[in-house]
Amino acid sequence: LGEGGMGEVWEARHRQLARPVALKVVTPKLEGDGTQRRRFEREARVTAALQSPHTVHLYDYGTTAQGQLFYAMELLEGMDLERLVRENGPLPPARVAHVMRQALDSLEEAHARGLVHRDIKPANLHNRTNVLVPVDVKVIEFGLVKSAPGDAELGPTLTADGRISGTPAYLAPETVAGDREIDGRADVYALGCVAYWLLTGQRVFPGDDILRVAVAHVTETPIPPSLRGA
Repeated sequence: LGEGGMGEVWEARHRQLARPVALKVVTPKLEGDGTQRRRFEREARVTAALQSPHTVHLYDYGTTAQGQLFYAMELLEGMDLERLVRENGPLPPARVAHVMRQALDSLEEAHARGLVHRDIKPANLHNRTNVLVPVDVKVIEFGLVKSAPGDAELGPTLTADGRISGTPAYLAPETVAGDREIDGRADVYALGCVAYWLLTGQRVFPGDDILRVAVAHVTETPIPPSLRGA
């Protein structure tokens, strides 16, 4: 189904649950990397504890006979919000407000547990279709999740010192500047950037230079969405 920095995702079937699942496994290039493996295990543990209907549900996780880490989560129909806008154009404001409320429901629970997602972006918000329950949006990919200051449950953030984690187009100013501890407000900022994308089909600060885009969140004033051409 896809692949990224943390692993590959396959469509599979869970034998005990007798249901289709999305199966995520560590890619071979990450085997032996202790930090990456601990991050993968933490993503599974954290996601399993979250119960919001707007957070992807995790059914099982563990290690394969070959030593690869895996977890099985609900198989989502539909597409992520990055692809949705690219293929269909900007969304009506009322629809964007509906999406924001659902994503905030997921983040509210995570933040109440002392967790910060740190990679909120359109590609990590999945729009479900063809379902019989009133749930449209799911927050996925908790691979960069961070415990808030003072939270000992997950231990320290598993990233190299001085390295910015996240996607430049959606980074909160404090994440770029590194001038204070990151908390749930960074996710809310990122979600605001997502709303901007959904409304306009453009980034808050467009460009291919990832460093310039990241710094712009600290030094520049964005153009209001109402002044962006659709």
